[in-house]
Amino acid sequence: MNEDEPAGGFPQGGRATRVRGENGLNDQTQRRIGNHLRALYDSVVQQPIPDRFRDLIARLEDEQPKPDDPTEA
Repeated sequence: MNEDEPAGGFPQGGRATRVRGENGLNDQTQRRIGNHLRALYDSVVQQPIPDRFRDLIARLEDEQPKPDDPTEA
């Protein structure tokens, strides 16, 4: 959906595009959802890692046994 198309409306040609399966979404709707999800995921990836998660990862890494640690045999 773009700004000039109402939600749930037909594409500019005025006809629905091909539907996948009996209850599936049409190709345009699937592409639109995919584009919006990609944009959302891209924005999440660009955000900094919260300090709380960094601290948790550091603690987990400190607790991991080292491969050459003889006490973990």
